[in-house]
Amino acid sequence: MSIAIVQRIVYGVLLVLAVVILDFLLIQAAPGDVVDVLVTEAGGGDPAIAAQIRAAYGLDKPVHVQLFTYLGKMLTGDLGHSYYYDEPVLSLLLSHLPVTLMLVVSALVLAVCIGTLLGVIAALRPHGVSSHVVTVFSLLGYATPVFWLGMMVLLLFAQYFPLFPAFGIRTIPVPDGALARTLDILHHLVLPTFTLSILYLAAYSRLSRASMLDVLGSDYVRTARAKGMGEPVVVFKHALKNAALPIVTIAGLQAGAVFSGAVLVETVFSLPGIGPLLYESILRRDYPVMLGVLFGAAVTTVVANIVTDLVYRVMDPRIRAIS
Repeated sequence: MSIAIVQRIVYGVLLVLAVVILDFLLIQAAPGDVVDVLVTEAGGGDPAIAAQIRAAYGLDKPVHVQLFTYLGKMLTGDLGHSYYYDEPVLSLLLSHLPVTLMLVVSALVLAVCIGTLLGVIAALRPHGVSSHVVTVFSLLGYATPVFWLGMMVLLLFAQYFPLFPAFGIRTIPVPDGALARTLDILHHLVLPTFTLSILYLAAYSRLSRASMLDVLGSDYVRTARAKGMGEPVVVFKHALKNAALPIVTIAGLQAGAVFSGAVLVETVFSLPGIGPLLYESILRRDYPVMLGVLFGAAVTTVVANIVTDLVYRVMDPRIRAIS
């Protein structure tokens, strides 16, 4: 197990390094220039001023020199300095990260738990009304664009029926007391979490339904029922334990996708997370911030896959036996 962990960490580091290099080269090849944006916002277009800005930020050097300089700084924990916000990228990301983490974790937990439960209910009666309802709901949820769903939810529950806040993460002025502030944040997170979780909830319900249908037809499930065990014990203790293996795998693989979806949801609901920060950095060609966000997404995806692999080994003894 320890050797497997070390191997996956080494592979993960190499993968993140490859992603960082590719992101850097793609951003450099993209049209537009941060210097042009800065000069335009300053109200001028003097080539001499633009040349001075490029020299100050090291943008006048060849691309390979800029790449090695950036990688060297990354090894020391320096993700660069934001051109627009004029502060270190690392501190900028850390200040926006808590909101994104709350949104991603809450949406993923909600999607996995409710999606799995709906799939189990549908699998118990595969030809019943509940199974058809879950199937239709899954197809609609999976096919709905997350940004469109966010705008519809915003109009319905914040505009026409104002039950939840329309934007932001806190009420102004901030409520007094730790409990009141916590409840206020949770109140603001209801609509974004619901919007982000619907897409993945639909996928998990379909996956858990198919997996449970396969497991419920197994010999050991029939044996458990023949021994007189109650249906809840058979379903949740014996069948679901094995049916959950592909769900765990997909949950780990989709960690990066949930992060990407959170970027759109945060932009729609004006949450002060990574999403608006990335959006503004793209518009202003703030390359260090863009690279910092992409680096964080790559690390999140790789770590989630490593953790998923280890959890899979714990849940399935057969994997430990052959590795």
